[in-house]
Amino acid sequence: MTYIADSGRYNDRMRYRRTGESGLLLPEISLGLWQNFGDDRPLDVQRAILRTAFDAGVTHFDLANNYGPPYGSAEKNFGSIFAQDFKPYRDELIISSKAGFDMWDGPYGNWGSRKYLTASLDQSLARMGLEYVDIFYHHREDPDTPIEETASALASAVQQGKALYVGVSNYSPTRTEQMIAALAPYNIHLLIHQPSYNMLNRHPEDGLFDVLKANGVGSIAYVPLAQGLLTDRYLDGSIPGGSRAARDGSLKSTQVDATYLAKARALNDLATNRGMTLAQLALAWILRRDEITSALIGASSVGQLQQNLATITFPLLFTDELETIEKVLGG
Repeated sequence: MTYIADSGRYNDRMRYRRTGESGLLLPEISLGLWQNFGDDRPLDVQRAILRTAFDAGVTHFDLANNYGPPYGSAEKNFGSIFAQDFKPYRDELIISSKAGFDMWDGPYGNWGSRKYLTASLDQSLARMGLEYVDIFYHHREDPDTPIEETASALASAVQQGKALYVGVSNYSPTRTEQMIAALAPYNIHLLIHQPSYNMLNRHPEDGLFDVLKANGVGSIAYVPLAQGLLTDRYLDGSIPGGSRAARDGSLKSTQVDATYLAKARALNDLATNRGMTLAQLALAWILRRDEITSALIGASSVGQLQQNLATITFPLLFTDELETIEKVLGG
């Protein structure tokens, strides 16, 4: 069936925030394709999630070269769905990709050299069937490549029309400042930083947000639900089959310990008192900060996506609620 986007998608279904001091607005909740969009998941489910997101005003889809499995399959699958469903809406979409982790064999398929970043972006564009991405990120710091080389590769992507904006992910405050300075000779502003940030991982509060605010750089938080720890999935202390903790991949079962359970259950009680889920509370807590442009969520089903998007329908967290959360988290 031909997809026609919901005509009411911009009728207050989503709120948008300015990305730092740029002209670009992002939805408060964006959709990441890190998990659930590889070849191990049905394409019709992926399509339904993407359609539901866009119909709800989610205009930003975030990818990377090695999302899958296998590597590259998330971009390939997204490209297929884009061609069938979203091509007429290209100018309404913000599509991002990244390079910086291992992607192909040999010395040129990793880190931050001009060779790797240039080749990777070309490959990403081919997989997605796009002429350009809206945001191209360097995915992580490279301790060996001069940051001026990495910056020049990002600048070239903009100058060649292959990317409209550039960002970084997983950069320290110091390295972020260095990238800002390295881009300056090209008159290119670092648009956005994508750090891991959630109630259980608050390291961006230790200097990174200060750097971003001082330099007019936006921020989009990934793993805002701590890969499921800030949902109701583990509240009874068990490890459900098929969960990330059960697979012992990026989330370890050892993280579901007594300390975690005490915090998660207390936070869940607070969420319940507000009529929210724990996940919705966690997203609302992320969005409390002015430095945050968007929270980047994943989704394995339409229902899960809809529940998390409903976060913006609740009142903002009150001061006493934030104080209670700080006590629970030990802040």
